[in-house]
Amino acid sequence: MDLREKILLITGGTGSFGHAVTDYLLRINVKEIRILSRDEKKQDDMRKFYNNDKLKFYIGDVRDYDSIKGAFKGVDYVFNAAALKQVPSCEFYPMEALKTNVIGGDNVITACLENKVKKAVFLSTDKAAYPINAMGMTKALMEKNVIARSRQLMEGDTILCLTRYGNVMASRGSVIPLFLEQIQNNKPLTITNPDMTRFMMTLEDAVDLVLYAFEHGEQGDLFVQKAPAATVETLADAILDLTKSSVGKTHIGTRHGEKLYEVLVTSEEMIRAEDLPGFYCIKADNRDLNYNKYISNGKKTLDFAEQYTSHNTKRLDINGMKKELLRLNLFKDCK
Repeated sequence: MDLREKILLITGGTGSFGHAVTDYLLRINVKEIRILSRDEKKQDDMRKFYNNDKLKFYIGDVRDYDSIKGAFKGVDYVFNAAALKQVPSCEFYPMEALKTNVIGGDNVITACLENKVKKAVFLSTDKAAYPINAMGMTKALMEKNVIARSRQLMEGDTILCLTRYGNVMASRGSVIPLFLEQIQNNKPLTITNPDMTRFMMTLEDAVDLVLYAFEHGEQGDLFVQKAPAATVETLADAILDLTKSSVGKTHIGTRHGEKLYEVLVTSEEMIRAEDLPGFYCIKADNRDLNYNKYISNGKKTLDFAEQYTSHNTKRLDINGMKKELLRLNLFKDCK
């Protein structure tokens, strides 16, 4: 897909995803990158860091349609990364998560349609599959809304599709920066549950998934990138080994709203998922609101497929985890 000379807008663009996508887009000579967010300090930091005239900054909050609609004028492609994504804070303030993740996502859809955007990709999370916490529940509802609105669109309207990510290593608020901070302060690494597994993706992997969705996505498609996983203890041991640290580990117990393992594709989705090289594509269920299809003419037996989880994907050992960590700039001095 040729994005050269195109205008792209990234909502929540001052975050880890925004920086990673911006790095790539600047390398391929796009016409303009618009960063839409509500934090002027982070925008100023990003402006100084890149010092590039192709970056244009817009102050706005996806919760407030009037504050964002002007940023979409003339835009070709949109990546919606604006979200409240910290599990504990969303547990304590679920209505705030709903306003940003669900209502905000809907406002982005409306702005795309009003401005004839070609395609919009919406960022979701493995926590949206069988959600048990407010963050996952609001992301799941965001997914449902994107798919529902995509059903109503006509040929030539904005194509709405989704990407669902596992854990992105070293993204802001993730555990790797926390572990490195604890090592720097000579404190033991805090392990919640040593058997807890998480998918391991780099920010570059995340960008690859976005680009794949931009190139191949059709209305209502949800894309998942296949990724290895590791236990939290393996991750901690790999970091201690790479940094040659002797601070050790301490087990603190599972935090509020956490899962033992994450699901990227549910059993119900796997039944209709397309198994692609490196990816799964889950097509939207495009039945209309004809209740006979759901109730009167239901199936006598239930279809079943094994869900795709951080427990049953490729499991990294300490050496494999170290190789993945060495792909990150945080560990460049450990090579």
